[in-house]
Amino acid sequence: MKEFFENEMKLEFVSKANNEAFARAAVAAFAAQLDPTVEELADIKTAVSEAVTNCIIHAYESKQGIIKVIARLKEDEIIIEISDNGKGIENINLAKEPLFTTKPNLERSGMGFTIMESFMDSMDVESIVGLGTKVTMSKKIQPKPEEDEKDFLLVAKE
Repeated sequence: MKEFFENEMKLEFVSKANNEAFARAAVAAFAAQLDPTVEELADIKTAVSEAVTNCIIHAYESKQGIIKVIARLKEDEIIIEISDNGKGIENINLAKEPLFTTKPNLERSGMGFTIMESFMDSMDVESIVGLGTKVTMSKKIQPKPEEDEKDFLLVAKE
């Protein structure tokens, strides 16, 4: 049975560094439909930034390729898939270790997956060497208090 989503967007772009900001902004604009807080939106933007940067730096290295972003809304949750057709990851568990990097010569900390995991509610990595990698992340957006509750909270604080 196919899963039902309330809305979906798909985006493809070339693995150029300046497209990272574009992807981050596009996903943030799409996520805005869920009325996230500034902090929730910042978390989503940071996680997308890390995933796209991984594609640019690691998947395609010095050549260009296509990065795909799919974002779906389901009730109060955003699910984001970021994938590439790059070189793939040989050992996902090792790659997810904090401070592990295959590019020690770059000013990179090896914290990309750790950041994605800490800023999102869930993160899954699938990869096949020579075929590419897909990172799937999700985040539930906390419901806002109803107007009556907000008024009550304001009165209660006075």
